[in-house]
Amino acid sequence: MWEPYKKGFKTYLQLEKSLSANSVEAYLRDIEHLTVFLQEKNNLKSPGDITLKDLQQFVKWIAGLGMSDTSQARAISGIRAFYKYCLLEDICKTDPTALLEAPKLKRTLPDTLSFDEIEKIIAAIDLSKPEGGRNKAILETMYSCGLRVSEVTGLRISQLYLDVGFIRVTGKGDKERLVPIGSSAVKYIKIYKNNIRPQLLPQKGNEDILFLNRRGGKMSRVMIFYIIKDLALKAGIKKTISPHTFRHSFATHLIKGGADLRAVQEMLGHASITTTEIYTHLDRDFLRKTLEQFHPAFK
Repeated sequence: MWEPYKKGFKTYLQLEKSLSANSVEAYLRDIEHLTVFLQEKNNLKSPGDITLKDLQQFVKWIAGLGMSDTSQARAISGIRAFYKYCLLEDICKTDPTALLEAPKLKRTLPDTLSFDEIEKIIAAIDLSKPEGGRNKAILETMYSCGLRVSEVTGLRISQLYLDVGFIRVTGKGDKERLVPIGSSAVKYIKIYKNNIRPQLLPQKGNEDILFLNRRGGKMSRVMIFYIIKDLALKAGIKKTISPHTFRHSFATHLIKGGADLRAVQEMLGHASITTTEIYTHLDRDFLRKTLEQFHPAFK
C-alpha cells in the first residue's frame, strides 16, 4: 500500500532535491521504519491518515529499539521530508510532523588529529607496495583539501588542475566547488598518476576515476576507513579516528590559524555557515585549555 508513495518520494529526492544515492537510501530507510511500526501495530494507514499521535508512538517505538538520540533525530528528519513531499503532491492536507518533537542533541566536538599525528599516520604507509603510493596520495589529498571520503573516492582525473593548484570536487547534492590543493598532495598525486596507476587496467566506467583498487575499480568508502584505521594502529595513535577525522583536522587547523570562517565554509562545501561554526566552538575550547595551562590567573 505504501510502495507507490515510496517510489514517488524516491523520485522527488533524486530529481527535485538532487540528493546523493546514500542520502536517498537513508530517507527511504526512515520511511521503511515507519511502515514496519504501523504493520506491527496492525495499523497500516495511508500517509494522509497518519496523525501526530501515531508519530509520537513511532518515536517511542524506535527509542525502545535502542536507537540513539542521533538516530532518532535522523529518522524524524526523514519523516518530515516525506511529509513535505506529501503536501506538495496533495497526498495529505495537513502535516502531522508539524508539532513532532525530536530528541535534543548536544553538538559534540569531533576528535581531531594534530599535524604531528597526521604526519605519523602518513609516515606509517609502506611505500614499497604499489598501494602505498596510492594511499599516500589519498591521505595527502584528504588533509590538504578537507575532502569527504565520498569526494575522494569519486575524484576524477578530469577534475585535477594541478598546474594551477586546484581540484574540482563534486560534493553533496552533486554541487561542485573548486578547492586549492597543497604542493605535497600535488607531488604524490603526480607520482601515483604517472607511475602507479598506469599499471592497472581500469574497469569499464572507471577510466576517469583517479584512485583505483587492485582490480581497477573505484575504491569504496569502507576500504579507505580500514586503510586509515590500520595506519593509525601502526602509528600508535589511540584516538577514535575515521576518514572524516582528516576533514575535521583540516578545518580545525585552519580556524586555529586564523582563517576566515566563510573561506573554510567554501572549502568544506558546507551549505550552511552554522555547520562550519562547530569549529569555532572547538577553537574556543582550545583557547580555554591554553589559558588554563599557561596563564597564572587560571592555575
